Amino acid sequence: MIFTGYADFWFRNVPLVDRPARFASLGVRHLDVWAWRSKGAVLMDELAAACREAGCVLNSTFDDAGGSLTDAADLPLCLDAWAESLERAQRWGVLHLFMFSEQIEPYSCASQPHIQGWVKRPSRDEPPQRRYANLLDAAARVMELVEKTPIVVWFEALNTYHLHGGVTVSTHELAADVVRRIAHPQLRLAFDCYHQQRTAGNLVQGLRDYYGLYDSVHIGDVPTRGEPDTGEINFHTIARVLRLLGFDGKIGMEFYPTVDEASALARVRAIFEPADHSPSTLR
Repeated sequence: MIFTGYADFWFRNVPLVDRPARFASLGVRHLDVWAWRSKGAVLMDELAAACREAGCVLNSTFDDAGGSLTDAADLPLCLDAWAESLERAQRWGVLHLFMFSEQIEPYSCASQPHIQGWVKRPSRDEPPQRRYANLLDAAARVMELVEKTPIVVWFEALNTYHLHGGVTVSTHELAADVVRRIAHPQLRLAFDCYHQQRTAGNLVQGLRDYYGLYDSVHIGDVPTRGEPDTGEINFHTIARVLRLLGFDGKIGMEFYPTVDEASALARVRAIFEPADHSPSTLR
């Protein structure tokens, strides 16, 4: 099991390029970064260099201006953006790129400034079935580009609580359906506990139903997106289920620590790497 750290969420009192060294000091060497295009290529170049210097790798990122896969009129934009993302990801040593059904346009909100947004306005009003067909066609076209690279794509469902305007894929049920229909070895499901709990819940059954499709589980508690044990999600149960399933993938620490980062990491490790893994403790 590998713990990955979200650079936009942790060590926010220091510049982004200084954060890989901070993560490395805690033994976390896989870093996830939001929205590479908004940051700009120059800053991403510097961040990739900082990761190499600290002995870290850029685990994932996504393009926040890559168009909506559900909008047929956006297909040329989507393909061009993905071609650029794939080229840059290889240059930066990024292992994974995220795929969402729509482009999300963030906006500022005093209470939750980092996770509010609107779905990009579609070019035309189409029924849900048509949007979903557009999504499947566009995702398949994107994967034709991806297969020319070593990059693995994570398809993720986004919540409808903070992201307004109609997210087509807002549950893991639909996200898993996309992954199964495309059936490409480089397309996997990202199981995000925060998004799923916000939209639909049913986390334990989802982990069981979609086991084998996901190799990354994101942890952020609800409602504040803090570390485990700060909200309503029982991450002790989540961890127990993952051990019973034999999960040995990545745990994405996509949360805002409410304590110092070392203490937040210690809480995560205590839950997901308990000292006693004997079968009697897993019932």
